This record gives sequence, C-alpha cells and structure tokens, in this order.
Amino acid sequence: MSHRGSTKSVLSRGVVAGVLGTGVMTAFQKLVEMPITGRGTSYAPADLAETVLPIRAETPEARRRLNYATHFALGAMWGAAYGVAALNGLRGQRAVNTVFGVVYTGDVLFNTALGLYQPTKWSTQDVVVDVLDKYVQAQATGVIFDRFLDPSPRS
Repeated sequence: MSHRGSTKSVLSRGVVAGVLGTGVMTAFQKLVEMPITGRGTSYAPADLAETVLPIRAETPEARRRLNYATHFALGAMWGAAYGVAALNGLRGQRAVNTVFGVVYTGDVLFNTALGLYQPTKWSTQDVVVDVLDKYVQAQATGVIFDRFLDPSPRS
C-alpha cells in the first residue's frame, strides 16, 4: 500500500465525503437557496431512479424517501469521482473543478438523454440554481475529503 492509501480506502473516503457534501448542499438548498428563489423541492433524483431502476414509489412518503435515497446515492458517486481524482494526485480547487466539470456535464447529458432534463428550456435562474447547488456539493465534498478524510500524509 502506498503512502496515499489503497484504492479501496481512497474511494471509500470519497464516497463518505460525497455523502457529507450532499448533506451540506441539502442544507444550503433548504436554508439559503430555496428561501431566496421560492423554488420547491425537486424530485429529479426520484424521477431518475424510477426511470433507470425497476421501482416506483406508490405514495408521496415513498417518493420522498426514494428522492432522498437517490439524492445521497448520487452524491456518493460524486464523492467516488473525487476519490479517483485524489488517486491521481489532484487535490483542492483543481480537483473540485475537474470533478465538477466532468460529473456535472455527464449528469446533464445523461438526464437529457433520458428525457428528464430539458436544459434548452431552462430559465437563467434554473441554470444558476442547478450549477450553484451542485457546485456547493462539489466544494463541500472536496473540503471534507481534503481536510478530514485524505489518507495522504500532511506536510
């Protein structure tokens, strides 16, 4: 095992950072962004899960649970991507911006291909909210990983 940790260890730490970063994003959305914009809860994560998995939430409560489970699972995947960046020596803003650029672009393209997103019909506010919320998640994931979970020795 190298000084930077095993692949499994680094990816696991990335997943944890991603889940915690998603918690930060969720708090930001509920406490800052949504009160400012007046936007209601997005069910895009539940829509994605119901599109790609053989599941259907039958009640409003089940849909809410599915939405949160998918929301945090997607955050875990963002964190795993941060772990991959870390394994390749990226840290800090360079890692955050690289992971954000790659994963956000993939997210928009994938959801658009599934017919779940229509970014050409989004208002400027919709674009700003989507980018800002997910960038908050990316930043939080990076800070959590780099400051608390990075197995690399500190100098």
